[in-house]
Amino acid sequence: MRFAPVAGRFLEACRRRPTDVRPVWFMRQAGRYLKPYRDIRAKHGILEICKRPDLAAAVTLQPVEILDVDAAIIFADLLLPVEPMGLKLEFVSGEGPLIENPIAQPEDIDDLSTDHTDDLGYVGETIRIVIEALAARVPVIGFVGAPFTLASYMIEGAASRTFLKTKTLMFGNETMWGRLRGKLVDVLGDFAQLQISAGARAIQVFDSWAGALSPEDYVRYVQPYSRALIERIRSASVPVIHFGTGAAGFTRELQAAGGDVIGVDWRVSIDQAWMDIGYRSAIQGNLDPVALFAPLPELRNRVTDLLRRTGTRPGHIVNLGHGILPETPVENVRAVVQMVREFRR
Repeated sequence: MRFAPVAGRFLEACRRRPTDVRPVWFMRQAGRYLKPYRDIRAKHGILEICKRPDLAAAVTLQPVEILDVDAAIIFADLLLPVEPMGLKLEFVSGEGPLIENPIAQPEDIDDLSTDHTDDLGYVGETIRIVIEALAARVPVIGFVGAPFTLASYMIEGAASRTFLKTKTLMFGNETMWGRLRGKLVDVLGDFAQLQISAGARAIQVFDSWAGALSPEDYVRYVQPYSRALIERIRSASVPVIHFGTGAAGFTRELQAAGGDVIGVDWRVSIDQAWMDIGYRSAIQGNLDPVALFAPLPELRNRVTDLLRRTGTRPGHIVNLGHGILPETPVENVRAVVQMVREFRR
């Protein structure tokens, strides 16, 4: 059997084609667990790094060099699109992202702009720098937040446990909820296209807060807008990875919203999740991020179990069930890559 070149492993797996070994990359593979990243963060804030293509490109390239992963995901933040829409974003130490002027009434939705996505051109420039530096070694993944996740941040103003304000609007004013989500589909679709035009070879859609919903509410209030966004991205002929955190209870519904690849977190058996979606998409995941703290023999057992569960069917991309934690030992992350490379179907 002939396999794609090493540089094509990730993209071939997205299309459920055979690869020599499983492609592997990690969500948050550029981050605080890497010393070169910490050195940059000691001098620059997150938003400054995102908006300076030289810094964002350097951070994006670090895990490719250190870990030898099969894809680079651009260093950016899910919430960057809220700024050209008219909201004020800041990152507060110990608290994470905060929106100073969240949506508080229906009129605030009417005031949101959809005409300034080009203000995010610095992300496209970062992608171009990374592509030139990689010289086709591995592809670059771009990403956007899913409409529900961005809407939640824009309404709550920060991360939330209850999503009280978001659900109050969602349940109580479905017309304005649809208007907000429609604006987000337009902006996020344009942002994804900006990244594709700059050279991103795949786009991951992160629905970080999907797990706050029941399956029924996901289908009614969220799925149509996620589907509209994913269809818009796929029209550019690049594969889309659709990842929802805490969505183990509605993997089928997540897949029905679209995606060439469905990313699953560690709360579900990956073989069951793949079977549940009828193998209609590739599958990505789903090692527990905390497993990276385990002794190497136990870590190897878990990686081997993950690889055996997905069997010989092409289309599995090895990843975590969520992002790498800041305290993670770098040597263990590197060891996972080597374990995957050594495994034979």
